[in-house]
Amino acid sequence: MRQLRKKFINTGAAAILAFGLLLATAHRLPAQTAPVATPDVVLIIDPSQSQVHWNVDSTLHLVHGTFTLKSGTVHFNTENGKADGEIVVSAPSGESGNDSRDRRMHKEILETAKYPNAIFRPTHIEGKVNRSGTSDVKLSGIFSIHGADHELTSQVHAELTGGHWTGTSKFEIPYVQWGIKDPSNFLLKVKPVVKIELEMSGAVTSQK
Repeated sequence: MRQLRKKFINTGAAAILAFGLLLATAHRLPAQTAPVATPDVVLIIDPSQSQVHWNVDSTLHLVHGTFTLKSGTVHFNTENGKADGEIVVSAPSGESGNDSRDRRMHKEILETAKYPNAIFRPTHIEGKVNRSGTSDVKLSGIFSIHGADHELTSQVHAELTGGHWTGTSKFEIPYVQWGIKDPSNFLLKVKPVVKIELEMSGAVTSQK
């Protein structure tokens, strides 16, 4: 009887000791941490507050005009530089202030009835993007115009303030090299490169 009681006490003590060790181990286990949010930033373009300015030089004078934007969203990762989204420009909206020149531009050069949209799809951003204040970066991607895709890199200056952003993007389009008709004739010589400046404004959302 005495041996049985001793055995019971030893067994109970061992169980208590094991339970205590289990509790101690549990307290030492690292706490589960919340998943880290993807460092993404989404820039939404407001077409009513944005516009495309263009100019091309010729032997007579500098021709300049505008296009309007239809929509635009740029989504990028601030750590690895990956980007996506698209910026859509209405090709038929192009104008230079000269009706006959614009009719020829739409009918013979850009063929806007057949190719109504010019679309830029970003793939990569180079440079540091600040979640507040100004940033100067390079944005690369694919520019689709006149039925063909072309690689394009643009210089972008942007300013983020709270839930709003403004920015400018500058680049050149070698339209003749890209297969678009040269508007030059024996009297007028037009340079084969169009300079573009895109003024943008809209909302910004991010996950920190």
